[in-house]
Amino acid sequence: MTSTPPAAPAAPPVPLRTQLTRRKPVERLVADAGAGDGGRLRRTLGVGHLTMISIGATLGTGIFVVLGEAVPVAGPAVVVSFVLAGVIALLSALSYAELAGMIPAAGSSYSYSYATLGELAAWVCGWCLILEYGVSVAAVAVGWGQYVNELLDAVLGVTIPDAWSQPPGDGGHFNLPALVVVVLATLVLLRGVTESARVNAAMVVVKVLALLLFCAVAFTAFRAGNLSPLFPLGLAGMSSGAATLFFSYIGFDAASTAGEEARDPQRDLPRAILLSLGIVTVLYCLVALAAVGALPWRQFEGTEAALARIVDGAGGGSVVVGLLSLGAVVAIASVVLTVLYGQIRILFAMSRDGLVPPLFARVDRRTGVPRANTLVVGLFVSLLAASVPLGELANATSIGTLFAFALVNVAVLVLRRTRPELPRAFRVPFAPVVPVLGALLCGYAMLSLGTSTWIVFVGWMALGLALYAGYGRHHSRLHATPATAAVRQE
Repeated sequence: MTSTPPAAPAAPPVPLRTQLTRRKPVERLVADAGAGDGGRLRRTLGVGHLTMISIGATLGTGIFVVLGEAVPVAGPAVVVSFVLAGVIALLSALSYAELAGMIPAAGSSYSYSYATLGELAAWVCGWCLILEYGVSVAAVAVGWGQYVNELLDAVLGVTIPDAWSQPPGDGGHFNLPALVVVVLATLVLLRGVTESARVNAAMVVVKVLALLLFCAVAFTAFRAGNLSPLFPLGLAGMSSGAATLFFSYIGFDAASTAGEEARDPQRDLPRAILLSLGIVTVLYCLVALAAVGALPWRQFEGTEAALARIVDGAGGGSVVVGLLSLGAVVAIASVVLTVLYGQIRILFAMSRDGLVPPLFARVDRRTGVPRANTLVVGLFVSLLAASVPLGELANATSIGTLFAFALVNVAVLVLRRTRPELPRAFRVPFAPVVPVLGALLCGYAMLSLGTSTWIVFVGWMALGLALYAGYGRHHSRLHATPATAAVRQE
C-alpha cells in the first residue's frame, strides 16, 4: 500500500497592499514587448514615421478647434498661453524621451508607471490615457464636422443640416461627419501600421501647408494694435488660456505608444518626441500670432472654424477659404487617425498585463494589427462622437493628460534612484530639477481648470477604480504569479 504524499501547502494570500503596489520590472516589460499570447506587433517604423505620428496626433486640434475658445479667455496673450502650455509639455516630453528609450513598450506612461509606482498607479494612469485618447478623438471628430461644412459651403455652396451634423443637446439628432471620420480612420488602421503611417505622413504634409497658407494671408491683415493690451484679462486669463490650450498638445506622446513597432526605439523614440513637439509649438505660436493680429480678440467670442473666417475677413477669397478648410478637414482626420492608434496600443498593453479582457491583445497574423481591439475602440468612439455633446469632456481630457504627465515625471525620478544602472539612450537634463518642475507645472495647470472639470475627472476616476477592483486586480498576470510578481525595486 503506497502512501499518498502530503499535499503542498497552499500559497499564502497576497496582502492587498502588496497587490496594489506590485511592480512589473523593466526587464519583464521589455521581454513582453517581444512576445505575447495573442501575438506580437511588428517593428516597421523609423524616426520619420514616429515623428509624423506625434505631429499627426498633435498638430491641428488646438489651432483648428480650440483657438476660438481660448482667445476670449486669454486675449492677445493667447500667444503666450501657447508658449506656456508648450513649456509644460516640453518638461514632460523630456521625461517621456528618457523613459521611451529605456522601456520600448506599447503602453507609454502606463507601462512606465507599472515599472516604478506599482499596479494601482499604472491602472490609474492607463485609465487617464483612455480618457485622454478615446474622448479626445471624439472631441476632435466633432470639430471635424464644422470644417466639413466650411469646405462644402466654399466649394458647393451647401452645408450638412444641423440635424445631421450636431449631436443631441447641441441642436441636432446625430453627428454624421464625426461618425464618418472615425470609421474611416478605423478602416485605415485595420490595413496595418505601415500603411497607416504612410497615410498619416501625407496628411501631415497637407495640414502644415494649409497652416502656412493661413499665415501668409492673415499677416497681410495684421494690425499691431490688435495686440494691445497684451494681457487684457491679466495673468490669470493667460494661465487659464494655457490650461485650455494644453488640449492642443495632447498627442506628442503618441510616438511612445509605438514603442513595440519602432525599428530602433532606444534611438528613435526620444528624437521623434522632442522633434515633433518643437515643430508643433513653433507652428502653434506663429498661427496664433497671425490670428490675433488679423482679428480683434473680442470678435473671437463664439467663433467656430476661426481660421477660415479670419482668412475670409482678410480678403483671402473663397478659393483660399476652401483650401484652408480642406487642410483643416485633413488635419483633424490625421489627429483622429493617430490618437485612435494610440488608444488601441494602450489597451493592447493593459490587456497583455491582464488588467482588461484578453480580446484587446489579440494580433491578426496577416496584418500585425490588434484587429478586435481596433474594431471595438473604433465602434465605441464613433458612437460617442456622433451622439454625445462633449462640452466639458474636452477639459476633462486635459486634466487626465496632465495627471498622466505628472506620473511620467515622477517615474523618471523613481527610476533614477532605484535603477541607476539601466542604460539610457537619452537623459533628462538638469535632473531632478526638470522632472520636479514638470510635475509641479502639471499640477498647477490642473488647478487652473474649472470645478465642473474636476467633478467629471473624479467621477471618471471612481468608475476606473471600481473596474480595477472588480476585474483588473484579480485578472492581473502579476496576480497569477505572486511569487515572482510582487517585485519591489527598493
